[in-house]
Amino acid sequence: MAPPKMQSMDAEQVPSTSYRLLGSGRNAYPYVRGASVLALKYRDGILMAADMGGSTGRTLAYKNVERIKAIGQHSLLGASGDISDFQEISRNLGVLTFYDDAWDDGNSLGPKEVHNILALVMYDRWNKFKPFCNSLVLGGVKNGEKYLGMVSMIGEKSEYNYVAIETGNDLALPILRKEWNENFCFEDGVKLLEKCMRMILYYDCSAVNRLQIAKITEEGATIFPPYSLKTFWGFEAYKNPTVGAEGSW
Repeated sequence: MAPPKMQSMDAEQVPSTSYRLLGSGRNAYPYVRGASVLALKYRDGILMAADMGGSTGRTLAYKNVERIKAIGQHSLLGASGDISDFQEISRNLGVLTFYDDAWDDGNSLGPKEVHNILALVMYDRWNKFKPFCNSLVLGGVKNGEKYLGMVSMIGEKSEYNYVAIETGNDLALPILRKEWNENFCFEDGVKLLEKCMRMILYYDCSAVNRLQIAKITEEGATIFPPYSLKTFWGFEAYKNPTVGAEGSW
């Protein structure tokens, strides 16, 4: 089978093959954006959650945008920010893992390696004034070791036990700090992620009531079908939103 073709790259002079593969992209300004991504370590691996919304400005334009991808055998990648940039990153990571597997040497890229590659690429693009307009969450399991990290648009990277990006950094992180436990079973981890996503949905107009959950363990990655999150809108403040604000615009 012929290997997939790569587009022309901007960083072809860089000697590292893995670094060079992620150098393309044409986007100058984010057009369709995704909102929060949450992830946490649990007993068997990593759980990740994101809604399916894609917004243009403050208008929710799409309700079926997938923002979680499996990368190779050991990693999951989630992204907020520009959807087309995320698609470009995912496509080129796919090429990278294809060539890595082609060596057939019994080894494969783990989450730590992918995390480092992403940080280098994001930093390189930022320095060239044509950044990938994304914040990325990278989680995975290899050789029994759970790994979870985040990469910012300017290439900053950190490792966490749980992470929330975009609006989730303000609304979900306090809940995760209070309730997270690394010994959570799968069901408890999903309940906590749903609680956080529900809070984000109530306060963020870019969020949508359609959720996707993914997990990765030693056995591999599973991205579950999207489903609607149960919500409650019967609060008194919602019934009479102008009470106490008479005369306001």
